[in-house]
Amino acid sequence: MRRYLVTHPRDQKRDDILIEDPHLTLRFDAGWAVLEDANGVCLAIPSGQGASIQRVDVQEPAPQEE
Repeated sequence: MRRYLVTHPRDQKRDDILIEDPHLTLRFDAGWAVLEDANGVCLAIPSGQGASIQRVDVQEPAPQEE
């Protein structure tokens, strides 16, 4: 599953966000980080905010052969 971890600088006192959605894509547009799906923009973060976005996918275990 596609997951993104959004962290903010400590001095902003904002909660970190873990976003889990297999249909989200991340793009960068005119100083904004934009997470969107087929329905449009879900979250947009300005680059000047100092947030960090890291993709942290969960790997599905491979099927075990018997």
